[in-house]
Amino acid sequence: MIICVCKRVSDKAIRERASQPACALRDLRRELCVGTQCGKCLPDALQILREQQPKKLRSAVSRVA
Repeated sequence: MIICVCKRVSDKAIRERASQPACALRDLRRELCVGTQCGKCLPDALQILREQQPKKLRSAVSRVA
């Protein structure tokens, strides 16, 4: 499913990048250009990022957003 319509970024691409170590929202924005145009995809991208992070990192990710 396409999460970022403006840049045509899929949930699969976001999950793939988010599953790698040390991934933050800024990394998704920089590498996949998620949320760099209209920004409507940021809540969904952040939710995917939180789901993919190990439990011990989830609290840190939620503080960044």
